[in-house]
Amino acid sequence: MNERATDILIIGGGTGGVAAALAALRMGKKVIMTEETDWIGGQLTAQAVPPDEHPWIERYSATNSYRQFAEGVRDYYRRNYPMTNAARGIINLNPGNGYVSRLCHEPRVALAVIESMLAPYRSSQQLDILLNTRPTAAETDGDKITAVTVRSAETGIETVLTAPYIIDATELGDLLELAKVEHIIGAESKDQTGELHAVEGDPQPMDQQAVTWCFAVDWLPGEDHTIEKPQDYDFWKGYQADFWPGPQLGWQDVNPITLASRYRAIFDGDGPPTKSGRPADFWHYRRIFNKDYYPEGAYASDITLVNWPQIDYWLGPILGVSDEAAQENLRQCRQLSYSFLYWMQTEAPRHDGGTGYPGLRLRGDIVGTEDGLAKYVYVREARRMLAEFTVSEQHVGVEQRGDLVGAEIFHDTVGTGSYRIDLHPSTALRTYVDISSYPFQIPLGALIPVRMENLLPACKNLGVTHITNGCYRLHPVEWNIGEAAGALAAYCLTHQLTPRQVRNTESHLSDFQALLADDLDFALEWPEFARITPR
Repeated sequence: MNERATDILIIGGGTGGVAAALAALRMGKKVIMTEETDWIGGQLTAQAVPPDEHPWIERYSATNSYRQFAEGVRDYYRRNYPMTNAARGIINLNPGNGYVSRLCHEPRVALAVIESMLAPYRSSQQLDILLNTRPTAAETDGDKITAVTVRSAETGIETVLTAPYIIDATELGDLLELAKVEHIIGAESKDQTGELHAVEGDPQPMDQQAVTWCFAVDWLPGEDHTIEKPQDYDFWKGYQADFWPGPQLGWQDVNPITLASRYRAIFDGDGPPTKSGRPADFWHYRRIFNKDYYPEGAYASDITLVNWPQIDYWLGPILGVSDEAAQENLRQCRQLSYSFLYWMQTEAPRHDGGTGYPGLRLRGDIVGTEDGLAKYVYVREARRMLAEFTVSEQHVGVEQRGDLVGAEIFHDTVGTGSYRIDLHPSTALRTYVDISSYPFQIPLGALIPVRMENLLPACKNLGVTHITNGCYRLHPVEWNIGEAAGALAAYCLTHQLTPRQVRNTESHLSDFQALLADDLDFALEWPEFARITPR
């Protein structure tokens, strides 16, 4: 068995893992990062989800490195694609011009930009990335993780990795379970947290947000790209949840905020146009490539990313169940995505009359796979560590804040974020919980486990509840969490401190926050006008 040591070990190469690596590397530390797929970037790449951002992202509440990533994506299109001069001149270019985000783009472009950001450190061997590698075991000594064993899916070889600080950037919080770190899954009860929108009665660990297996399509009218009928198609064709207004494979879904039934189809819908004037249909919702930015005839079609309500899988969780059950739920999730595509190609009511859009073409090349689906399932909820401080609805939820204006101000802030508390339908067969929240801060206490001294979270596995996970789980927030974790680990190594000492000693906390604000260009607080504006 191989053995390797480094300064900081990052298990998981997702959005937060990449940001953690960048911070640690820029502070002079050596890093080994593992990733279980062959694409680093997580939500932005392997899961193929355009970033969900807030209205002020271009001006406030993004770390400098996230801004570099965003501008890197825009510049990639300007440099490498045959854009018209008008499109190339758009200052805050949205490559897909989708209305879910100001930065809708192809996942492979995000990968290229992230790789370019890390390239100098790989050349100097300050950074090593182990792809197709996942953790299999963790050794502990008291309140420290002493080693993590990882296995390569390509060779089967196991390697024991050691480091003074270890960051869990896995999509599901794998190290929390492997190292027996205190954590929680699913939904806490109202009695536990006092949150207005927590579940009644006992906690429900099997109440976990739906997962989604995304895919990209273009549309070539007059052509036939119908896939083979999926194995589970007949089941999904006949399935309807009690809380859903129509069949799972259909254009009738639920407004997440009002819970009213609505009609929204791929090329039409009954909602008003968006603020930018784009139709309220699904095609423009997560469009990641806009052919109108290029000379006429350069590209045959737009490309859109399918991450729509019809492919949210809620029939079973992937945490707290056996490996066999988790794999079966993931298989069914994939079958749901294929079934929805097949339904759209063959049976969906068309916007121009008739049924079926056989010209919808699955674009596996866009997501880097031969089977057409994203490399990894889109995960909205992970294991969550029990932390020194847990962010709850009382701290950020507009309704529960009552007469208090703005989110709680945290003395130990290490960043900011903003998003609605957005919980998708769950494996408890519960409908949406989508409620207003204030722009918020990320408290350092939520990154420090109640017991472990050398483990830090870098994504959805920090100290939040089932409810507040709904606003702390989005791309820019995960990036900020990961970058703060990487910076904290590097700071602790340099000054021979523990994360707990940094948070709980006023001078150390002040010095660390100054490093974040001055050296890494973090936003630690919101401008007043934004802080009190509900999302």
